[in-house]
Formats: sequence, structure tokens, C-alpha cells
Amino acid sequence: MEAKRRSGILLHISSLPSVHGIGDFGDEAYRFIDQMASNGFSWWQILPLGPVGPGDSPYQAFSAYAGEPLFISLEKLIQWDLLNNEDIVVNVLISGTKVDYKKVRTIKEPLIKLAWKNFQDHADDNFKHEFLHFQQEHNWWLTDYALYTVCKEKFESLPWNKWDKKLAERKSQAVQAALNLYNEEILYVKFIQFLFFRQWFQLKAYANQKGIQLFGDLPLYVSHDSADVWGNQKLFLLDENGEPKLMGGVPPDYFSEDGQLWGNPVFNWNRLKQTNYQWWISRLYFNFHLFNMVRIDHFRGLESFWAVPHGSDTAKNGTWMPAYGAEMLQILQTQLGHLPVIAEDLGIITPEVDQLRDQFMLPGMKVLQFAYTSDETNVHLPHNYQGPNVVYTGTHDNNTLGGWLSELSSEEKKTIDLYFPNCTNRGEEQFLELVWGSSAGLAIVPFQDLIRLNGKGRMNVPGTATGNWTWRYKHSMVKSKHWDYFKKLNTIYNRHNG
Repeated sequence: MEAKRRSGILLHISSLPSVHGIGDFGDEAYRFIDQMASNGFSWWQILPLGPVGPGDSPYQAFSAYAGEPLFISLEKLIQWDLLNNEDIVVNVLISGTKVDYKKVRTIKEPLIKLAWKNFQDHADDNFKHEFLHFQQEHNWWLTDYALYTVCKEKFESLPWNKWDKKLAERKSQAVQAALNLYNEEILYVKFIQFLFFRQWFQLKAYANQKGIQLFGDLPLYVSHDSADVWGNQKLFLLDENGEPKLMGGVPPDYFSEDGQLWGNPVFNWNRLKQTNYQWWISRLYFNFHLFNMVRIDHFRGLESFWAVPHGSDTAKNGTWMPAYGAEMLQILQTQLGHLPVIAEDLGIITPEVDQLRDQFMLPGMKVLQFAYTSDETNVHLPHNYQGPNVVYTGTHDNNTLGGWLSELSSEEKKTIDLYFPNCTNRGEEQFLELVWGSSAGLAIVPFQDLIRLNGKGRMNVPGTATGNWTWRYKHSMVKSKHWDYFKKLNTIYNRHNG
């Protein structure tokens, strides 16, 4: 992260406005970049881009590499002569503030398939050569993902360990037979990813040209039902049936009295060590190419991780087990020098985790909503910031700033009153200015806080399986005064992008 004071906005791609029911890589994304740049912001932080699984969570994707097809802009496909204007029927029923993933898929998927037919029929040689080059460049992950996607459909969406046994165990003859049998379907999946990444890298180039850096999010774990676990089973602690022996999560904390049980398989760190951490290093290189900076979610899991026996109902009865993240990061640092990484160091953090973060000079995270839960020693209070940090009013897992203020506990109110006896007179502005005036090198505001939404604008409630990840905004929610206020803050607190 650069030494200058900077600011950014947290907004997932899905939350952008769109007549097609979900944000995408089209004109609205470019418009958002322009607005950020003209109002002094330098960073756009988004959530993981992978193809979402059950619950539509970007943190439970079917692949650590592939992109969510719904983010492909239909308008861009028209510009590329893969669709015509008359192919697109605008459904105004999905232009509201919630993403209906099932409905959006019924609209977008047939149009992307039509784009594939048009590409095959009349794309020029340069376009087809570009697709061929993409397949060659990404073959190391793309073929496995495409085969996984096709097989999952053939086996009626069952997880990979419930498929035909030889295919589930990746016997070479079974894999090759499936590659031959489903060749056309596999090529189509690859084409979808080609469109995704072609649009993404065009957007990234535009953002960087405008002085906006893209800040990505990398979940520590991958979903059990994913191309990654199916293709690399020895790198995870699985039983003879392919089920996780141990599941990832965290013990009881601020978010949940039962802890958080994610269900992801934990890594076999001994096996990773034997391979010189090739899987992890490849994954990080891939993300460094996608983004200008990457947040490693649940960073503490690179030092030690909470492992819960498979079949548990809560995360209470787990065990801390050692990870070898220091060795992996050391290899990476030797190759790259500077690591463009932010450590998500929230929750139960030990001196060993602090040491790991500081060893590689990685900025950590501070969240204002956590600052008033104890006393004056709370590390999230701005007067206690030490070292490089990224500060947030709240993250995607928090309530909005307005929602938080309306639901403060009596103890939090007492603590806040020590610092701001009349904070209700100015409401959210008092806290926004505290964040912007802090010593943190980068200050991030969720877009919901920028436009002053209440708790109805919340993106995610940890520990709940449904109703999350659907929020998006409409233009009518955003006023010029919202942008003007932050342009002023960026200037006053020396965070402007000049």
C-alpha cells in the first residue's frame, strides 16, 4: 500500500445499478469509477468475484479462480457483436434494490449461450485467436473448473464426492473419458470465463487509468463443493468418502455466541509444505494479477486455525491447529519483494498472529464499530492505532453505520458518551470524520454509509444462511450532497487523489 493518505469505497459488483437485476462490468461500473475519481477517492474494494454457490455467498464459491458469469455485461456483448439490441428484453421487475439470483440467471444465461453461438458463427479470426490464447494461458485451472462445472450439471448438482466413484476420485481414465464426452460443453464453460475476464481486465485498465486502484478479497478457505477441492484432494483434510474431517470456522466472538461454522474443509498444511506451497502461491499470484491489492480474509488462519469436527452443529467445540503461512509468505516475498496484501486481522488475534502480520509489514484492519465495546485500550479506537492500517466505518459483515448507531448497547452508549457527549447532534458525520482524520493510511467507507442508509442496506449478517448478499443501490438513493461531503473530507484530511 502506498505511503500517501488515501480513501476508498467498499461496494461489490453485484450492488451496482442495472436493468438486468444485478450489477455487472458494464457502463454503471465505469460510471462509478468516474464518480470515485472526481471526488477524491483512490481505491475501490469489492468482495470475491467467484461463481457463487448455495446461499449466493461470494465466500462459498465453486472456484477460487473462475468468475461469476452474472457479472458479464450484456451491453458489452452487443458492443462486441455477440448480441443485438433486440436480443435483450429489459425486465423492470428486477430493477429494484435486491438481487434475485435465480431470476437473473433465467434471463442472462440464455443470452450468454446465444453469444456463444454467434461467436462460433461469425467472430473474426482475431477474436477467436484471443479465445484460444486465453485457454492456453489459463489451462492450469480452467480445464478442471470447466469439467467440474459440466459434471456437476450431469450429476444433478450433487457435490463432487457424490458423483461416479472413479470420477470423484479423479481416476485418469475416468477424467479423460469425461473430457472427451463433454468436449463441447466444456468449451462453452471456458468461453464464459473468457468473456468474464476480458470484461474484467478492460474495467481494471480503465480504473487504473483514472487513478482508481482495485482492492480484491481473497477468502482463506475454499468451498468443499468446488473445483479446487475436487482437483486437489490431498491438499485438504478429507476422509475416505471425500467429506471434510475437520471444518473451518471461528470460536464464539463479537458476531456470534456460538462462533461461526463455515463448513469448509481445512488445509493439509503438511502436504502443502511438501509441495512448496505451490497451490497457495499460484492462487496469490493470480489475485495479484486481478487486483492492485488483496485482502486475505481470516488472515489469522495462516498462523493457526480453528478446526471443528465434521458433523458439529456449532463452532464451539473446535481446536486450534498450526498453519505454516509464514513459510509460504516468505517464499512469496523472496520472489516479489513487496506483498500487495492487507491482513484481515479481526476477531481473536494472538501475539503470534500480530507477529506474522508485522514480519511481512502487512497493514491490518481497524473497524470503528468495534471501538466502543470495551475501554480506552480498545485497539479499534483511533488513538490506539499503531503501524500501517486500513480503517473502516464497518465491513460487509457489519450493520450500516446508521443501523449500528440505532442499535447501540447501553455500554457502548456510555463509552461513546465519554468521547462525544452530544454525538447524536451530528449523527454519522461525527464518526465518518473520526475515521477520515485517523492516522490510518487508507480509510474505507461502505457505499451504504456514503449514502447514509439505515440497517436495511446491510449486506450480510454472519451466522445466517439466507437473505444475504442481495443489496444493491438505485440512482435515486444517491444525492450530489453525498459525493460533495466526501470530496470535502478527502481534501480536509489529505486523502484526495491529487
